[in-house]
Amino acid sequence: MLVAALVTLCAAAATAAVGTWSLLRRPSTDFVQQVLRAVAPTQLAAAVMLAAGGLLALAVGSRQGPPAAVILLVCVVGAVATVAAGCWQAAKMVTRENARKAASSGGCGSESACGSCTLSCGR
Repeated sequence: MLVAALVTLCAAAATAAVGTWSLLRRPSTDFVQQVLRAVAPTQLAAAVMLAAGGLLALAVGSRQGPPAAVILLVCVVGAVATVAAGCWQAAKMVTRENARKAASSGGCGSESACGSCTLSCGR
């Protein structure tokens, strides 16, 4: 249980570092950088979950064997699911925003671009 707790705490530190790094970077117009910046708060939440699970596993140690392992597993699965949901939501949000910008700047969706467009947008 000690090894699992230490690995979880290292994962929490790495996740928090990546999330903080993404938040401290200057906003970019690159799609990938926008998604990474939008996922940063979710990464910080996952880091808190991982840290809580790791600290609990360290505190309980091997005295409580299976219950501590179950709690640690729940924290890890919760953190992974949180980041996955955050990635999905951030990608949807950034895609929607980029499509809105493209439509307002004469890109796809405007009358002038319909001649070469292969999408069926109804125009």
